[in-house]
This record gives sequence, C-alpha cells and structure tokens, in this order.
Amino acid sequence: MAAAEAAIKASSATLQAANVALEYSLIKAPFDAVVLTKNADIGDIITPLGAAANAKAAVVTLADMSSLEVEADVSESNLSKIRIGQPCEIQLDALPELRFRGEIHIIVPTADRSKGTVMVKVRFIDKDNRILPEMSAKVAFLSRPITGDEKKPRTVLNQGALVNRGDRKVVFLVKGNRVFEAPVTLGGPVGDRVEVLEGVKVGDQVVLNPSDRLKNGSKIKIEEK
Repeated sequence: MAAAEAAIKASSATLQAANVALEYSLIKAPFDAVVLTKNADIGDIITPLGAAANAKAAVVTLADMSSLEVEADVSESNLSKIRIGQPCEIQLDALPELRFRGEIHIIVPTADRSKGTVMVKVRFIDKDNRILPEMSAKVAFLSRPITGDEKKPRTVLNQGALVNRGDRKVVFLVKGNRVFEAPVTLGGPVGDRVEVLEGVKVGDQVVLNPSDRLKNGSKIKIEEK
C-alpha cells in the first residue's frame, strides 16, 4: 500500500510537471489587443531582446487600438501655451475630410535640443476603426472645446492668394504646369485666413501672392524644395 501511494504521488508530480511544460508552450497577450505583425514562424528561437544569434525577440507585435495617441513636436517657445487636458483637433492625412476630437494626454518632460521642441502626446476622444497605428497626422491646439456650428468643416484660404477682378475675387489654381483663374465666393474671416464657400475645394493647390504678370492659362514651373 505504501508503495502504491508513493507511485500515486510520483504520478501526480509528473502530471504537474507536464502541465507546467504545457503552460510554457502557450503564448498569452498581456492585454486585449490586435495583432499587427507576426514576427516569428514555427521552429524559430525566441529570446529576450534577440540576444542569441538567429533568434527573434518577439512572436507578434500587438497594439491596443483604444489607446492610440498622436505624437506632436511643440516648439519650446510655445510650451507655455499648452497644458494637460487642453482640447485639440486631429486631422489624419489618410482622412483629410474628417476632424477628430482630442486632448493633451502627456507632455514628455524632456526636450529635443537639436530641434528645440518638446514631444506632446494627444489622445483621441472619439474612437474610430479607421484610425491605425503609424498614420501621419496634424494637431491643432485649441483654446477651448469646439461647440455647435464650429464642428462643421470649413474650407479656408490664405488671403494672400486672392486677386481682385472688378467686383469679383479670384484665385489662380495650379493644374499641371499651368494656372487658371477660378472665381471664389467668400465667407467670414477665420483667424488670419478667410472662409471659402465656393470655387475651391480641399486639396486644391493655389498660387500665393501671385505676380501681376500672371494671367489665365500662364505656364509656370514649380520649384522643388
């Protein structure tokens, strides 16, 4: 009987060791997330930080899509104008017609001496499945939250692009290597710019401070910067 009990204990220990080994074969994510990339294949060796030769440092790359933030560089001279929790407006290059509400989440407590800037992290208030990691974005820092009709998208234009043609206002639209006059209907001022109701749309390229010699259909050459 004593031998049988010892055998049971030994078998239980063997089972426990097998369960531990099985746990080692399972890969568990530390948080709820979406897999972005698969970094390793069957048979690859995984080591911390890829310390061994021909070894991978990670099995997959994860992202918590609900915690995406925009990293923006703010000039040191403007640092006094921003604060934690300040409302922002975010525009993604992939979705130029949309504006997303945001707020300053973190002001990183270190500066980039080479650029004279401080990194600011802006979190999204509204979640959207079209927002993806590594997208390019622009951030506008607001003095107060946008309310009412201010949420409606508006097209604005630098006033230096406007030219008088009698009682009309026109701009020179760039199409290929030529420019063409386009009459515009203006709204009210928006800061140092003016709202455009008709005549141009988002993404149109116009001539800023056009010369008096510029005419409808003139051929131009755009300098590469």
